[in-house]
Amino acid sequence: MKNKLLNELIEEIKNIENIDERITAINNIKKELHKVSPLKDEPVDCVLWVKADTVHANDYNPNKVAPPEMRLLHTSIEEDGYTQPIVTADMQAAGECSEEYYEVVDGFHRNRVGKEYKDIADRIHNYLPITLLVKPKEERISSTIRHNRARGTHGIRPMSEIVLDLTRYGWSDEKICKELGMELDEVLRLKQITGLKDAFMNHEFSRSWEEFENKYYKEDK
Repeated sequence: MKNKLLNELIEEIKNIENIDERITAINNIKKELHKVSPLKDEPVDCVLWVKADTVHANDYNPNKVAPPEMRLLHTSIEEDGYTQPIVTADMQAAGECSEEYYEVVDGFHRNRVGKEYKDIADRIHNYLPITLLVKPKEERISSTIRHNRARGTHGIRPMSEIVLDLTRYGWSDEKICKELGMELDEVLRLKQITGLKDAFMNHEFSRSWEEFENKYYKEDK
């Protein structure tokens, strides 16, 4: 019975001649299967193909790729295909946008390859593979940083600005440490780089601050 239903479904999809309509149908099937999957809490359980022009860069990621690495990424996708989806935030589902709009959390350069290299764009019909997260902005920022730091890539100056942004969201030093995989003295140093007045507006000047002050300021004196 199950095999019969599956074969009938496959035949129905094969009969959809329009590529966009076929991809939409396959995406809808994936979404419905994802709802009943025992692994539905894992984003990679449901990889969707969406129009490339609905996928947009975020405004906070300091991660950079040099031209040689960018060319190598293109070669990788050219030779092996997309082996990893782009991690995105569904801005429409989060109520931050009224239309289909996906913000990149991780994979901005995979996103670029699919848009900027015509051979790849033509091959994938101007679509991009994505997984979905539904999180507020400050949690998306921490997700991006965790992805980058796990690969050992992240810019120090922009990172200090991100720490300041998270402080403005009301995050404590302890939460920043936990969410971004940082040590307390690293957070405090980044706050110092950014500007003391704003960076320390919610800081509790506890024993940890006294230790930091003794370690870094008294040495200068």
